[in-house]
Amino acid sequence: TMRGINRALMDTIAACGDVNRNVVASANPLQAHLQPEVARLAADISTHLLPATSAYHEIWLADEQVAGSAEQTSATTDYEPLYGPAYLPRKYKIAIAIPPENDVDVFAYDLGYIAILDDAQENILGYNIVIGGGMGMTHNNKATYPRLASCLGYVPKDRAVIVSEKVMLVQRDHGDRTNRKHARLKYTVDDHGMDWWREQVEARLGFSFEPARPYAFTRNGDRYGWTKSTPGLNNFTMFVQNGRVADLPGSPLKTALADVARKHTGNFRLTCNGHLIVADVKDEDVESITRLLASHRLDNLDYSALRLHSMACVALPTCALAMAESERYLPRLIDLLDEVIDQAGLRSDAI
Repeated sequence: TMRGINRALMDTIAACGDVNRNVVASANPLQAHLQPEVARLAADISTHLLPATSAYHEIWLADEQVAGSAEQTSATTDYEPLYGPAYLPRKYKIAIAIPPENDVDVFAYDLGYIAILDDAQENILGYNIVIGGGMGMTHNNKATYPRLASCLGYVPKDRAVIVSEKVMLVQRDHGDRTNRKHARLKYTVDDHGMDWWREQVEARLGFSFEPARPYAFTRNGDRYGWTKSTPGLNNFTMFVQNGRVADLPGSPLKTALADVARKHTGNFRLTCNGHLIVADVKDEDVESITRLLASHRLDNLDYSALRLHSMACVALPTCALAMAESERYLPRLIDLLDEVIDQAGLRSDAI
């Protein structure tokens, strides 16, 4: 499986463990002129923070040099220029948002970037940097709790990548390595305070954060259906229950999307909410793509807002921590809840 993923020019390096696991960026089709820039920043940060060890390739790929982003970055097996000998106290996650859309839920991450735009809303000037988010907690353990990220300040965009490194290094050096329940960056923030954190990061950066700049988020969901992005280009966001692209009984979604991919000349984007955007459809192709989507019932958005905003953990049989059938049961649960919310007049409320 791992070699198959690698042959498809994807990789799973740093997908788990006490490292920077993932960097996500807005997939928002309404700001298509800015989306490529934040996607590049996400890739640059991810590459910069990848573990340098060749162990991934020795274990999974028989130590072969490969294409894609999982190329070996160090000639030695166990040299980690950023992580050091023991990696991080816990996992570390990063998100980049473009106001007014918070489709990545930027305040739920260890490190978040909030794009600050010029007056014309055409160019990204820099980013407000937020740290210490995380929604996890352990049942019946009051020492664990969810926390929204707090703001360190603003940096110009040419300094965005180096900030990711220095924030991570403060957590590497000062995070709790004795209690894994207390080891996420959010607890390090609460233990030391934001003033201390700002001083630590600035000392490593060699420059100071500017005061945070104003911005406004107006929504955090996906925009379903057709939306215009830039002149001549359109995007269709479809609902994918739990983000599961598979051929299921009565719903051959994978086969249907393969047919769309053969005829679509633009690209596809995956959203942080688990849905899929058929992106960059030319004006003259909208009618034919609409017919194609309809022929596969991929244009069906006649769902309650509750279902459109629902999401479940994968759970059984995939996750070793699972105790329930979260993903496989969720559609049936929404069926039952829909009856109640229809009676209550709440069908259009994004609960």
